[in-house]
Amino acid sequence: MATDQGQVQQEESQQYVLDPTFVNSRREAIVVFLCWFVAMCWAVPYCYFNGYNIADPADMPTTFGCPSWIIWGIAAPWIVADLFTTWFCFCFMKDDDLGIAGDEEHLSENMEVTE
Repeated sequence: MATDQGQVQQEESQQYVLDPTFVNSRREAIVVFLCWFVAMCWAVPYCYFNGYNIADPADMPTTFGCPSWIIWGIAAPWIVADLFTTWFCFCFMKDDDLGIAGDEEHLSENMEVTE
């Protein structure tokens, strides 16, 4: 009985082949989520411990005239995320061929006739 179920699962897994566009988009989504999660794990605790629990707000340390917790808890991760996003878009993402949309079929026919 167990071997029958194993054969059925093996046959079902052989029937499904993942589309490369899906695989690329899933990989990219995982990387984006991990980037967001790392930024959140830095920004939320840093801002909480350095900006919320200040004994005397008048003695708050500043960087470039702004409270330091804003610079190092918000602005720095934001700049790092922007740099990462630029690298991610230009170097990591794949450009997949999506085929021809239904409303563009007449355009592809015209291109074939002129060539």
